[in-house]
Amino acid sequence: MSISLVAALGNPGSAYAATRHNLGWVVLEAYARAQKLVWSSAPRFEAEVTRLPSLRLWLMKPQTFMNESGRAVAALARFHRIPPKEVLVIYDDVGLDVGRIKVSERGSAGGHNGVASLLEHLGDDFIRYRLGIGPKLPKEMDLKDFVLGKFSPDQQLIIDRQFDTYLQGLDLLLSRGVDQAMNHLNRREPHESDQA
Repeated sequence: MSISLVAALGNPGSAYAATRHNLGWVVLEAYARAQKLVWSSAPRFEAEVTRLPSLRLWLMKPQTFMNESGRAVAALARFHRIPPKEVLVIYDDVGLDVGRIKVSERGSAGGHNGVASLLEHLGDDFIRYRLGIGPKLPKEMDLKDFVLGKFSPDQQLIIDRQFDTYLQGLDLLLSRGVDQAMNHLNRREPHESDQA
């Protein structure tokens, strides 16, 4: 089954641009730049969208703020008759260490309000491309404060080192499908490429 829509979760506005919660946006924007795509506003879907004709693929960044992401994604998917199993969602995951990637086809929201909104509006059938931002430290910090905070210099270094891998993983998902991406990405440690 091919992927017809890639949605990245994040919050609009410059105040949120460099926060942990916007890592999905950062990755999808970089992918779109590499493909020389231009974003346009789509008010009816409360999103910015672009299209990659060679793959018959829509890319979108909901502009609803994180907690209502599912409303925007479901609206675009319904309009273009894209079933949930052809929707890939990129988002930050506090349950994974910084730099880790995990691809999955099922799962709970895990405290992620954007994913909770997707489950509400789209159901459980979408593909997840999860980018690690954890662990949450200090542990007593409120989750909202953590995800809306910025990466430490050490964490940002890991993100920068992993960035090509994020894009290659997305390419792999789109070109080879979920199973191959899961086999390759889910067992890979963040620094394997550095040690090669």
